[in-house]
Amino acid sequence: MASNEASKKVDLARAPQRGSTTPTPPRATPPARPAQKRGGPAEFLAQVRDEGRKVTWPTRKETVVTTVMVFIMVVVASIFFTVVDQALRYLVTLILGVGA
Repeated sequence: MASNEASKKVDLARAPQRGSTTPTPPRATPPARPAQKRGGPAEFLAQVRDEGRKVTWPTRKETVVTTVMVFIMVVVASIFFTVVDQALRYLVTLILGVGA
């Protein structure tokens, strides 16, 4: 970035002019993918079952702990938003003098 006229002239002399470079060659087209083999519903369900076996499923204890934590966070968030809502309602009523 130039700070004065002299440095602007030096920068312009040093930098190549726009459009004076040779144009970039066109991009090569990606290779065509071979058509995928289509299977029937039975093959699809077999693949789903195989993928389901690869999953590391949580234990019952992990599921219960996670569920309890979600319920606790929902209660905390609802209390927080209730308090904020009541505080804003009070401030708006105080400022505008509407309501009460």
